[in-house]
Amino acid sequence: METKDLIKQSEVNRRRLMEIIYKAGAGHTGGDLSVMNLMTALYFDIMNVNPDDPKMPERDRFVLSKGHCVEALYTVLEARGFIKPGVLDTLGQFGSVLSGHPTIEVPGIEVNTGALGHGLPIGVGMAIAAKMDGKAYKTFVVMGDGEQGEGSIYEAAMAGNMYHLDNLVAVIDRNYLQISGNTEDVMALDSVRDRWTAFGWDVIEMNGDDMQSILDTFRAIDYSNGKPHLVVSRTTKGKGVSFMENVAKWHHGVPTQEQYEQALSEIDERIKALG
Repeated sequence: METKDLIKQSEVNRRRLMEIIYKAGAGHTGGDLSVMNLMTALYFDIMNVNPDDPKMPERDRFVLSKGHCVEALYTVLEARGFIKPGVLDTLGQFGSVLSGHPTIEVPGIEVNTGALGHGLPIGVGMAIAAKMDGKAYKTFVVMGDGEQGEGSIYEAAMAGNMYHLDNLVAVIDRNYLQISGNTEDVMALDSVRDRWTAFGWDVIEMNGDDMQSILDTFRAIDYSNGKPHLVVSRTTKGKGVSFMENVAKWHHGVPTQEQYEQALSEIDERIKALG
């Protein structure tokens, strides 16, 4: 897709996200919004996936390690055709297949996640499997920055380097806010580039709020350099809704009717401007 089309799709997804969170009365809104551009780019441009054949053997694998931001994933899966129309509106209802974290009962989801720190180890396993089987598929793992306090991540980082997993891309959604405040006050992370470089990873930084930066970054990854790839995606928590941006309380939060209407108005304005 063209960059402008992807920007518009991301805004459409953002609008739908706000609808389902408001209707469900629950959601990790801030982190959903900060990762929406990335998720849209992955599913609509970067990854080899097919909603008509969700389990095709050659598909790229995706793991949402920050599983609490599943609403963003559900929204993108619906837009891409994995989730049938109407299903997403059952979020938060008794008996719905849609849980508060990813589950494999939902088409397009590879693995149950939500326990922070587990996504990258699983992704390492998937990438090793591809190498062992001589398959060309790639594995993408999206982590939160607050999640980086989990020690299992660094065991996986060592394994990624040990097995030369250049078919593995891990992304840190670097929005600087976690549930208890600024990451640098909770568990400082700003040595992230040096840390992952020391682990033997190919470290790349990008502006995750900018669609062109995302596309340029992923299209330039060298999948034959013998190193796993770590993308530091610098984003804004609550991106795209003015009163949510860079506000820690929106880590988990549901807008009031007035706030909901304001959010939709802001998003609709941008969609209209994109034509």
